[in-house]
Amino acid sequence: MKKYFPVYVRVPLLLAIVYFVLESIAGSTDKPAFIDQPIVFGFLLLALFIIITIEVVSAATNRIMNRLMTEEERLEKERLESRSIFDSPALKKLMQKLTRTRAISEEKELLLDHDYDGIKELDNELPPWWVGLFYASIVFAVIYMLRFHVFDGDNQIEEYEKSMIAAREAVEEYKKNAPDLLTVDNVVMLTEAGDLAKGKDIFDMKCAVCHKPDGGGAIGPNLTDDYWILGGDIKDIFHTISEGGRAGKGMIPWKSDLNPTDIARVASYIKTLHGTNPPDAKEAEGDFWKEEAVAGEEPTDAIEPVDENAVN
Repeated sequence: MKKYFPVYVRVPLLLAIVYFVLESIAGSTDKPAFIDQPIVFGFLLLALFIIITIEVVSAATNRIMNRLMTEEERLEKERLESRSIFDSPALKKLMQKLTRTRAISEEKELLLDHDYDGIKELDNELPPWWVGLFYASIVFAVIYMLRFHVFDGDNQIEEYEKSMIAAREAVEEYKKNAPDLLTVDNVVMLTEAGDLAKGKDIFDMKCAVCHKPDGGGAIGPNLTDDYWILGGDIKDIFHTISEGGRAGKGMIPWKSDLNPTDIARVASYIKTLHGTNPPDAKEAEGDFWKEEAVAGEEPTDAIEPVDENAVN
């Protein structure tokens, strides 16, 4: 190893490895980590010191051992260090099979009659690995021609386009079946009893303190009447719960505490409170709101503004 990687190669290489490892741990992307985090620079210096110390000690130990060796031991050591992996008998045998090389002493048997200005030609066999690749290329060419020119197979561009279409379809299908990917654009009213029950549990735990358990309103507005500050559609309620109410005096955004599925459940449960008329309900706030008509039906009344002090 030291023969092929001397100290002036090993030290920078090891230092670079340590540097990139520490960079990946620090997670710096804009500039070297040791600028923002001096501890990384300290680790680099420590690593460099350790590497140099090991190299110095190793070199000093080798010099001392060489002095203590006899001439025969030194020659044997040099012979072992000069050995290459290509000197292995097994590897030599493998290379001979792959190349079918002939010894120099057998050149006379390979000489051809061609002679031009003293230059002669040897009749060497083609290496088996080359011959194998040649026949493999022929087989590949036949298969390629049949697939793309006879049976009209898809080329790379067509395969890419089909893969992208399939991937987009898979993503869309996944979004349909992945409730936690709900957004304000695709949320719908949930009607399953289990979803509404979970929505009620969350409402009682998170919302009742401001809106009362019956939705009649306390600090927060009444959720059972026809008047809404930020809209009474399922999408409006979902957005209000997720992003919060009016700046400075509305409720906090719950998107960091509730996942989209739970927000949809709460919004759907709130919709079921409409018209329950609980006792001691809070005065109406916001604008009059009514469900929009479904396609094909007569449109509903327009939204009518109302004084925040008006009663139901």
